[in-house]
Amino acid sequence: MGVPEISVQEAHERLSSPTPPRLIDVREEDEWEHCRIEGAELLPLSHFPTAPLEKLTDRAQPLLIYCHHASRSSHATDFLLRQGFTDVTNVAGGIHAWSCEIDPTVPIY
Repeated sequence: MGVPEISVQEAHERLSSPTPPRLIDVREEDEWEHCRIEGAELLPLSHFPTAPLEKLTDRAQPLLIYCHHASRSSHATDFLLRQGFTDVTNVAGGIHAWSCEIDPTVPIY
């Protein structure tokens, strides 16, 4: 069974709500410098498993996880769920889908 996943449209709706989830980008710093979703925090998958456990201290806080196309973020979501985080969701299609469907000002690479 796969990890919990939502579309970029659903992610956009959740991020626009009065109580948005925390948005975590698990791409690498060079990708982050090229483009990012506004409001996201960088936490590269290459820094797992230690960094997320230091920076994400509320295991009940809603988290949306994304990367370029959703492969790395799927791994990150699975890892966080196995660590006891209870509300972690992978953003299907990643920043590429976000660029195509939500915000065309975010560069595609």
